Amino acid sequence: MTHIAVVGAGQAASALVFKLRALGHSGPITVIGDEPALPYQRPPLSKAYLLGEMERERLFLKPQASYDEANVTLRLGEKVTAIDPAARRLSIGGEDMSFDELVLTTGSSPIRLPAAIGGDLAGVFCVRTLADIDSMAPNFRQGQRVLIVGGGYIGLEAAAVAAKLGLDVTVVEMADRILQRVAAPQTSDFFRALHEGHGVRILEGIGLSRLTGEGHVRQAELSDGQTLDVDFVITGIGIRPNTALADQAGVALENGISTDAFGRCSAPHVWAAGDCASFPMGKTRVRLESVPNAIDQAEAVAANIMGADAPYVAKPWFWSDQYDVKLQIAGLNSGYDNVIVRAGDRPGSVSHWYYNGAHLLAVDAMNAPRDYMIGKRLIEAGKSPAPEVIAAPETVLKSLLK
Repeated sequence: MTHIAVVGAGQAASALVFKLRALGHSGPITVIGDEPALPYQRPPLSKAYLLGEMERERLFLKPQASYDEANVTLRLGEKVTAIDPAARRLSIGGEDMSFDELVLTTGSSPIRLPAAIGGDLAGVFCVRTLADIDSMAPNFRQGQRVLIVGGGYIGLEAAAVAAKLGLDVTVVEMADRILQRVAAPQTSDFFRALHEGHGVRILEGIGLSRLTGEGHVRQAELSDGQTLDVDFVITGIGIRPNTALADQAGVALENGISTDAFGRCSAPHVWAAGDCASFPMGKTRVRLESVPNAIDQAEAVAANIMGADAPYVAKPWFWSDQYDVKLQIAGLNSGYDNVIVRAGDRPGSVSHWYYNGAHLLAVDAMNAPRDYMIGKRLIEAGKSPAPEVIAAPETVLKSLLK
């Protein structure tokens, strides 16, 4: 019977194995993950879980009983040290395991501050794993001074939680503005105003020179000469796909583990899905760091392992929760040259529509779920209303779907 091994035990792995069972795979399935916890949701870690509004058990995607009932073997807290695609074997410590099909759902890891500038001091945290959040949570006490390095969505979500809990929060962003890599200036302006309205200090165009302290971080020296007293530091400066195992195995890499449109890697009987995998999309190759992509891509790979031979068609969407604002993003804004700002249908709601010429690329919707849903449907249908139509307040967006 065909044995399917899955390396990585996150959202993509969980989606994959239950889809395999739903499609009729009856052979053995083994999921190997280096974290000791059951596969869990990551987005609530830096929000509801850190705020104490979600219990640990609610993070788990499925209870242990569900894996037992599906006859899925979980090997958690174990690490795969080598893969031999030709022999269809992998090593877990000193043990070898054979497989018929292998799926890499190895995810990604946060970029950490170098030890040379104090990144290894106690009190310096990343936001990625359950263990990361558990270790930093005791520091979230009223009046504590936290420096957040990086003004992307992860950093801003952590800043929102810290501010809500009464901490003294400073965000430092090396780029000219927060969210510069992922959003238009209009979206940056919206979230800058939101955070400053909650007492967060945002420093843009300023880098971190180094952290200092005797064993535990106590000060941060910034590139403009400022010195900040801090009680702890959170870094949110990006993530990198976990590709070391694939590289060791001779699997081709390109902005992650390179796959074709079906999820196949360059080595026979090896597949990849989720944060670690890049795939063709239109005329380019992309790697999407999102829960929806992890689920959809993993389920597509499961179907193709079962013989569907159907290319994965991504429908990118993302979200972020900060204070009482829900940001919903549809599409990919790469290459935009114009942004239309449209007021939402309730106070404080707004949407930003990204265009390249006359082509609609993406929508950022802040507390504007109707704008988001309509924008998402338009993008997925390949429809691009003229920018001036979106800009006109009298336009009834729903009419554009006809």
